[in-house]
Amino acid sequence: MENQEQERQFTPEELETKRKEMLKYYKESLVYLKAQYEHEELLCKIDEVRFKRSNIQMQYAMMMNQMEEGEKEEQELTNEEYPHPTPSDVMEKNIPFRKLKKD
Repeated sequence: MENQEQERQFTPEELETKRKEMLKYYKESLVYLKAQYEHEELLCKIDEVRFKRSNIQMQYAMMMNQMEEGEKEEQELTNEEYPHPTPSDVMEKNIPFRKLKKD
């Protein structure tokens, strides 16, 4: 089956009318496009602020975790260098309690 539709040739007046219709359509659509643009721009800004806030929260959590690990390591090193029995150790393991010498 051959292509029965052939390109229609527009007269210059018809072309001018079509151009005016297209221009009118685009100008009427600008209101909606501008509103959509402002909407998308605000969403983008909100996402950026959320990202920054969550990034700061993660950095703070990592910093606090490092500080806690450093304190634990420091405490472990101190306990290894100077092991002092706790009162529960003394009671449970029958570790003799050190007494100060009296002069």
